[in-house]
Amino acid sequence: MAPGAMSRWTTSLSEARPVSYWLDDPGRPAPEPALTGPVTCDLLVVGGGYSGLWTALIAKERDPSRDVVLVEGREVGWAASGRNGGFCAASLTHGLANGLARWPGEIHTLERLGARNLDAIEETVARHSIDCDFERTGEIDVATEPYQAEELRSWYEEIAARGLADGIEFLDAHTVREQVDSPTFLAGLHDRRGVAMLNPARLAWGLKRVCLALGVRVYEHTPALTLKRYGAGMAVRTPYGAVRARRVALGTNVFPSLVRRVRPYTVPVYDYALMTEPLTDAQLASVGWRNRQGLGDSANQFHYFRLSADNRILWGGYDAVYPYGGRVRAEYDDRPETYARLAGHFFTCFPQLEGVRFTHAWGGAIDTCSRFSAFFGTAHAGRVAYAAGYTGLGVGATRFGAEVMLDLLAGERTERTELEMVRSKPLPFPPEPFAWTGIALTKWALARADAHQGRRNLWLRTMDRLGLGFDS
Repeated sequence: MAPGAMSRWTTSLSEARPVSYWLDDPGRPAPEPALTGPVTCDLLVVGGGYSGLWTALIAKERDPSRDVVLVEGREVGWAASGRNGGFCAASLTHGLANGLARWPGEIHTLERLGARNLDAIEETVARHSIDCDFERTGEIDVATEPYQAEELRSWYEEIAARGLADGIEFLDAHTVREQVDSPTFLAGLHDRRGVAMLNPARLAWGLKRVCLALGVRVYEHTPALTLKRYGAGMAVRTPYGAVRARRVALGTNVFPSLVRRVRPYTVPVYDYALMTEPLTDAQLASVGWRNRQGLGDSANQFHYFRLSADNRILWGGYDAVYPYGGRVRAEYDDRPETYARLAGHFFTCFPQLEGVRFTHAWGGAIDTCSRFSAFFGTAHAGRVAYAAGYTGLGVGATRFGAEVMLDLLAGERTERTELEMVRSKPLPFPPEPFAWTGIALTKWALARADAHQGRRNLWLRTMDRLGLGFDS
């Protein structure tokens, strides 16, 4: 990278605030007071991100008389739910390729349930007038290398032969550039209905408002410290109080689970994003993007990008940083070297936007598991349920996970609980230093594959055979 180009690209970051654009919102609601003293309830939900909010909301919809309490360690939506790209996908399996590789016998069911889940999110947003800029725009996976274009075409032919290409269209270089114009785009796979774009923080805040209206008692700045049996139910201690509940649903995701045996199944991986200033009409016209689809490229180290409601471009991804020891710390949320790299990639993709400035640059932790899609389970003789491991595609799938947790807590056999995906677990991560070494080696191998026409070396092929290989 030429020093002059680096200077020009980093200049675009000179006024970027190190905070999530979505959370930097004057309409951000005030937090609910912390819990003080003891309370009792039928269901305690731990975690005020999407996972916990959907669980509390659906619990009240299933049984309005159920007494539901939700506790959040900081503020609702402050973590991954307020820092992601706002891609709300129908896929429950972190993409069709991952689902087909792991659960080929269930893939049609999983795709149907995922589509129904996305429809339910859209319906909830409309019914409760949640102002989160929900747009059912779809998404285009783009190829930026000739081998990726060939792979996209072959993948489209494969899923079409399996009856899984409904609403999906292959785009050649000319057609994809008619949708969004970048000189780097060589082909695309357009999913017209399976992804919506939204404002992620406003979705979380809207779900909180609905929960409160339905009678859920929400306590913020109330971390759950311990989880123990108490008679026929459970007891959770907080800094200034305690909750006794018949059942507990854990939506803590990237944070250490209150069920200790679940902790080895996830590791935190830090992801980063930039947000531009609003584009002028001329700048937007130079890119096209009239249909406002989300986009992602096809490399192993991939980017995701989309337009906001006020025509900013969010540009994120590429670096995925695992901190040694798997600790979640605020100091990891800001990473200037990644921002500089992302800025350079942005202007390579859209050279016609030279001179655009970034207003926000931020990061956050994703709960990653070895199969790259959520897993589920119960503890304490069925009194506690958990869902975790969404690996960055939880905006939509967390609603499905909430339904699974409620099914499990009710002891019900449903189409959801009978899924192999729900009944099985991923492989746990090894202890340090093996986890850090394995993840670092995998990242190196994926970068090498991107630089060598996608060819996966012996390490990646071994990971594939073990069910641990992955790409974008």
